[in-house]
Amino acid sequence: MWRVVDKLPNISGSLECAGHCKLGRPILVEFCVGRAHRLQGVKMSERALKDLNISQSADLENGKDNSVKPCITKPMLNGNKCANKEEKAPSACQDAVTNGNEAVIADVEYIDSENLVDLPDVNGALSTLAKRLDSKDWVMTCEALNNVRQLAMYHKERLQELLEHLVPLIVKSVKNPRSAVCKTALMTCADIFKAYGDLMVDSIDPLLVQLFLKASQDKRFVCEAAEAALISMTNWISPLLLLPRMQPYLKNKNPRIRAKASVCFSKSVPRLDVVGIKEYGMDKLIQIAATQLSDQLPESREAACNLALELQAFYEKSQASTSNEHEGEPSASPDAESWEAFCQSKLSALSAQAILRVTSTTRKEGEGVTSAPKEGLAVGC
Repeated sequence: MWRVVDKLPNISGSLECAGHCKLGRPILVEFCVGRAHRLQGVKMSERALKDLNISQSADLENGKDNSVKPCITKPMLNGNKCANKEEKAPSACQDAVTNGNEAVIADVEYIDSENLVDLPDVNGALSTLAKRLDSKDWVMTCEALNNVRQLAMYHKERLQELLEHLVPLIVKSVKNPRSAVCKTALMTCADIFKAYGDLMVDSIDPLLVQLFLKASQDKRFVCEAAEAALISMTNWISPLLLLPRMQPYLKNKNPRIRAKASVCFSKSVPRLDVVGIKEYGMDKLIQIAATQLSDQLPESREAACNLALELQAFYEKSQASTSNEHEGEPSASPDAESWEAFCQSKLSALSAQAILRVTSTTRKEGEGVTSAPKEGLAVGC
């Protein structure tokens, strides 16, 4: 059993603890119950305190200060001890300021494609390009990415020789958690899509998933750069080559990837000509539209609506053209029936109803007639 205590009288001086606190008041001592042990503890405590006070007084007279200096650096927990990691404060501060300045410059210097100028030393830039793209210095990486953009614009043929080896490094930069590097890499993607077009198809697979992911990010300026890269991709790469590359992402487990893939897919289809749609397969396209109509994200469903309308317009136009060739006079009613018959022949009953509901409702709304939705269908666009 433990209990408190006696006040220790006649203790002069003060005890300085770790340079922070001083004990100048009576001290409470805990010790085991029992007169003999208690008296012995009091005497030992008095002797220890007196010796310590004498020692400190002597040191002060000699001009010495044995107190522990306050910790200037951040304390680090090392087991049960508080260890102080030594750092060079001036150097760290200087680096922080320098890095801060560089970060600000990198953040504001996002150069638009039309403002890119030619490189003064093309050979020097090309010789170190891969090394700088793979650098741990993110500022150097951003500079190298901008060099890729400049070379793609002004020295397209020379950069093409290195493009196969550079694309994985560009993908790595797109994945970079630092937003400045990521955005610059996305701007680079947009420029190389424009410069090389169909030549990028064989290298595009590792880029696609990253572009879809970044386009659905919360950071607005990264999202906008990714959207611009996707628009450049759909504008400059042939849809007949691009659609098969994007189709697997329409079934991706990530709903955001599916949504962005659906949007790009629906925007690429209108760029197909009659031969291209027939080659890709009208039945395959209508099945894709029907599948995306039931997706969980509104963005996917809206893209599927747009795709269904594009396919309907193309189908009816092609049917009318065929009718003109053979009969010399188009007929609107058979065309509409042919579209309905086509959907019913290529899709399940429920999917065909969903597609027909979307296309017929939109057409009647365009004519100023409101169409009531059919019962049992819950397809939103």
